[in-house]
Amino acid sequence: MVCHICTLCTIGGRGRTLRTVSTKPEGSTPPTRTLTERRKAATQLDIARAAAELFTERGPDGTTAEDIALRAGVALRTFYRYFRSKQDAVAPLLAGGGDRWRELLAATAATEPGAGLPAALERSIAASLTPADPATEEGLRWTRGLLRAAAEDPALRAVWYRVNQESEERLREVVAGLAGPAADPLEVRLAAAAATDAIRIALESWAETDAPARGEGAPAELAVRCLRELMGGMRLLGPALSGGPATAP
Repeated sequence: MVCHICTLCTIGGRGRTLRTVSTKPEGSTPPTRTLTERRKAATQLDIARAAAELFTERGPDGTTAEDIALRAGVALRTFYRYFRSKQDAVAPLLAGGGDRWRELLAATAATEPGAGLPAALERSIAASLTPADPATEEGLRWTRGLLRAAAEDPALRAVWYRVNQESEERLREVVAGLAGPAADPLEVRLAAAAATDAIRIALESWAETDAPARGEGAPAELAVRCLRELMGGMRLLGPALSGGPATAP
């Protein structure tokens, strides 16, 4: 499931395209970034990937901020300019999927104003969690490794939970746009929380297994299952949920 703290990214090989967080509403045209901003974003992502690599190789306990800076090819002061701790450094990787998901959902709100919220949530979740290319599949593998490491590291788990909380807060505006002006704000908030938790629980469950990135037991299938279970009793979402088999592109 961009970092919500600083940059948002498409997870994959070094040098992939990065996007900064916009202060405009979800779905609006992002601002053009300066060369300096692009360089900062690239540095942040290099540090994030270096941290993830080292956590996978050595575990968080066996990794220091100095190790991460050395692997990323930056000075230690540069590391601390962007991140507060070694665990905080992986937030851009953990948050990247959430950014893509909200963009897909916001696009539905912009192009299909009458689309039903439950169906839009299902489609966007399935699309965002189904690898479309080797880079996004690699991103899921990074997430699996980091979640496995987080099982033994409370500070890393705290970063994961913070990323999800920030994603939920950003999701409310998108859900409200799809639900319409007559929607109860409490139900909008509940829907955003349920959808975010559906993805979180799916990814955590998938990380505990060796299931593939596509098909049965994959994040997309698990997340749609979780969404239907969590939302089945909600007035805003329940009536339109089919209860049929989860689908993914």
